[in-house]
Amino acid sequence: MEQLQYHEGRTEISHLGRVALVDRLTAGTACQGDDCAVLGTGKRRQLATVQTLVEGVDFDMMYTPLRHLGYKAVAVALSNIAAMNGTPRQVLVSVAVSNRYSVEALDELYAGIHLCCKRYDVSLVGGDTASTRAGMVLGVTALGDVEADRLTLRKGAKRNDLVCCSGDLGSAYAGLLVLEREKVTYQANPDFQPDLDGFDYVLERFLKPEPRTDIVEALRQRGVVPTAMTDVSEGLADSLLHLCRASGVGCEVYEERLPIDYQTSRVCSEMGKNMLPVSCALNGGKDYELLFTVDQKDYGQVKEMEGVHIIGYVTEAGMPAVMVTPQNTTIELVAQGFSRQ
Repeated sequence: MEQLQYHEGRTEISHLGRVALVDRLTAGTACQGDDCAVLGTGKRRQLATVQTLVEGVDFDMMYTPLRHLGYKAVAVALSNIAAMNGTPRQVLVSVAVSNRYSVEALDELYAGIHLCCKRYDVSLVGGDTASTRAGMVLGVTALGDVEADRLTLRKGAKRNDLVCCSGDLGSAYAGLLVLEREKVTYQANPDFQPDLDGFDYVLERFLKPEPRTDIVEALRQRGVVPTAMTDVSEGLADSLLHLCRASGVGCEVYEERLPIDYQTSRVCSEMGKNMLPVSCALNGGKDYELLFTVDQKDYGQVKEMEGVHIIGYVTEAGMPAVMVTPQNTTIELVAQGFSRQ
């Protein structure tokens, strides 16, 4: 029997980071992939991914409708399939709940799960239920596939490729800021009625994100295969750094080209001078947009795509990932992240 090895000292998980932790724990295994594991050989490859959502960490039941939570749990797993340029096919859902939740509550949760599956033509093929002493834990396994010649990893970006992203950035975090603000006010005064008028878009972006399978299909129709791709789950800066690190390149993106919705800017303005829209875009996370690079020969195809923005280009190996401000100041990107539910 192999001897278990114990190491002296202690490394905090927060110091290592989520992605580095997964890399460490799976080192030496047969897993190939980034946002998903890639399985099989031949003309089509199978994709598999797992997402776990924990109450009090990934969602707060004070302002999260159960139907929205079920929808979101499936959506974020499907986003990983899209991030590999693939098509989602099936999901399995496991849920652990305490006795605080009723059968009717779980019915509502699964109504959202079924709604997302129907929306993206995905089959719910199994799962599990369990009990826990407190709260709720949701686990979603998503399965999909992709043609071998269209499989896109984080590695593959090369010098002078265009850096592109879908949708807009920072709006999910803006939605969270609004919800947290109203929560604090309510806790101080239970008679308070939340004022959410005018924030519908950012609230939906946080509570009910959509995987960008439409962008994958649009790329397919135009015959464009990205050279590298990931989804924006922990902020643009984090995603750019992971993509550049995997590809062994640097990048240069332009602040004025970052797509930011006016509601996001409005929320940041209301939160104070220290909350900048570009900070939400770089570090907010939970947007689940696609970040990808394409060869310059595909510029004509990509620039015509609705909802896709060319925000910069890939630089040579050894160069950092940077953002250029409107004042032509260069800022090296750091994956800061925000503390959030």
